[in-house]
This record gives sequence, structure tokens and C-alpha cells, in this order.
Amino acid sequence: MPPQERRRRAAAIQDAGAARDELRLALDEVGVRLPSLGLDSVSLAGDYLPPLVDLGRCNPGTARQLAAALREGGRSGELNARVREGNRRSTNRP
Repeated sequence: MPPQERRRRAAAIQDAGAARDELRLALDEVGVRLPSLGLDSVSLAGDYLPPLVDLGRCNPGTARQLAAALREGGRSGELNARVREGNRRSTNRP
């Protein structure tokens, strides 16, 4: 892999790590802890996939806490709009 491509890949991995940390902090703010939250090792190992954040597994109680936090945040409609915008941006990436 050429040096420029290695730098681009390293930056993408750092960005995924920052996104994971941002999500962890946001979840902490609403009292939700996903114990397996991390980076997907398969996407980190190859060049085919972009680095992915792995939400991991959680127990039913944590899943319900997350669902409640999302419902509460979605009541204003702002959360739904932000998620749709994030999805739109994600699918338009090169």
C-alpha cells in the first residue's frame, strides 16, 4: 500500500475511533452503557470496507434503556431528522 493510502486509512481509523468515543459519551449522558462498543476488527484488517463502529452486544435491560433514550430524544423530531441526514451523508460518500 502506498504511503498516501496508508495515511488515508490511518485517518479513517482515527475518525472511526473518535466516532465511537463520541457515541460512548452520548450514551453515558442518557445512562446507557454498551459494554461491547468498539471498532469492528474485520473492517480494520482489510482495505475493502471502511472502518466500522461495532455497537456490540448488550443485555435486554440495556437494550430497553437505549430504546427509551431514543424514543425520548425522538419525540421532538430533531433526532429523526439528524439520523436521516447522517444516513444521507453516509450513503453519498465516495
